[in-house]
Amino acid sequence: MKNHLPDCPVETTLSLIGDKWKVLIVWELLSGTKRFGIIKKALPGISQKVLTHHLRDLEANGLVNRKVYAEVPPKVEYSLTELGLSLKPILNVMMQWGQEYKAKISMD
Repeated sequence: MKNHLPDCPVETTLSLIGDKWKVLIVWELLSGTKRFGIIKKALPGISQKVLTHHLRDLEANGLVNRKVYAEVPPKVEYSLTELGLSLKPILNVMMQWGQEYKAKISMD
């Protein structure tokens, strides 16, 4: 990914988390380490295939850690890396803006 990053920093950010599901996965992991099934349950409408794809993509880009435990059945946990956690202020501002937008629209 590093070799293919856009010149524009906003475009770089969007290329990493610009997808609806990626943002929601990161948002879900901000509260701590989670197993696949818990993440899937928290995101109604996401398919197993899409969640797997996005988790792998986020991991490949250094935003998510994947920890596999050697047990049967295999236990896998996902958490944000330090770089992934650095997205918290951005997502908090997005949440605040969304709340203000909804409040404004409901007043009109």
